[in-house]
Amino acid sequence: MTFNAGAVTLTNPTHLWLEISEVEQTKAWEQSQAFSTDNRRWTAYLNRLCLNTFLPWLQEEYAPHATAFPALKAHPSIWEVVNGTGISFGTSRMVLVPTEAVDLSELRVPQEWVDIPSWSADYYLAVQVNLEEGYIRVWGCTTHAQLKNMGTYDASDRAYCLDAENLISNLNILWMARQICPEEVTHLETAPMPALSAAQAQSLLQRLGNPRLILPRIAVPFQIWGALLEHAGWRQRLYEQRQGQQQQWSIRQWMQSGVSDFAQKFGWVSVDLQSNFAGARGSEVESTLPALVRKLTISGQQYELWVQPKGSIEDNIWRFELRSQTGNLIESGFKLRLLTEDLQPFAGNQTQAKTPINRLYIEVALSEPGEGLVWQIEPTPEDYSCEVLYF
Repeated sequence: MTFNAGAVTLTNPTHLWLEISEVEQTKAWEQSQAFSTDNRRWTAYLNRLCLNTFLPWLQEEYAPHATAFPALKAHPSIWEVVNGTGISFGTSRMVLVPTEAVDLSELRVPQEWVDIPSWSADYYLAVQVNLEEGYIRVWGCTTHAQLKNMGTYDASDRAYCLDAENLISNLNILWMARQICPEEVTHLETAPMPALSAAQAQSLLQRLGNPRLILPRIAVPFQIWGALLEHAGWRQRLYEQRQGQQQQWSIRQWMQSGVSDFAQKFGWVSVDLQSNFAGARGSEVESTLPALVRKLTISGQQYELWVQPKGSIEDNIWRFELRSQTGNLIESGFKLRLLTEDLQPFAGNQTQAKTPINRLYIEVALSEPGEGLVWQIEPTPEDYSCEVLYF
């Protein structure tokens, strides 16, 4: 059946109707296969369709610089366990909540998108997906404040629910309100998730990473679940385990066998330095070892993060180095920071450029094989997502 925009607009003139092309449906389905179950594949498919259809419209009509949040490459790790898609525009955020349901009596928002601080948004959009007729329909919108104050919480599936009669049916009203009442409180304060130790996280990952556990999001108390999910590195590991994948972020394995497929999607590559050291005195060890490089965009400029061993891999001494890809100096004020797997600082874990310099680096000696480190850079790179590198 062909989508008839004129006919549906007359039916519900206040709703936003956007066409999904057959080409887009095919493309989105092909990109939604790497999930643990048919249900999760379908959830990812609907969310990808919503994002790929709504985001271009939003960019064209209201917010040219709107982007997916968290970073698009991190979305599969979300869709494996939770329905919903985040979009960031300016200083605000919105979450699309897609469904194929015909019953549009209420909006149901998974608790993760409301109560996890780094996930919670200003606005929540109810989206109906009709694949047969080829459209998405944005039929309601609310704010975080309204959802918390006026909605009800359903503990059975951990969702905040708001009746249709309390939703804004016309998105134009949302944009008008932002202009007329910019001081309106759209988002309430969200309590932080508790800190998890690396040992706690590994125990949870072992249990929840079993794909036979159909609903991991309700298998443990929400505060524990939210803390695990908010840590992007652990969430990515959960996703990989539910695909039956072994450790994908082992630096030792990357040095010996090449960067894993999962890590390549995040921008990591292996660079052979043998030719660079050929003929250099005292470089016999270095010449046999590659460097691991991740390309970054920071404040519109191109940089690279290099990770290399000092001496042999067995010495377990590693150098993290930030370089400008264009050969320009790194500006003063830039920071390079390392944290433990559970995001704790340690002695000598940070360096800062006091003046413009060629390279900014930290060298760290690890006591035990298998330790995890998280890297951070200030200013934050575009599409940054927390990664745990295991040494």
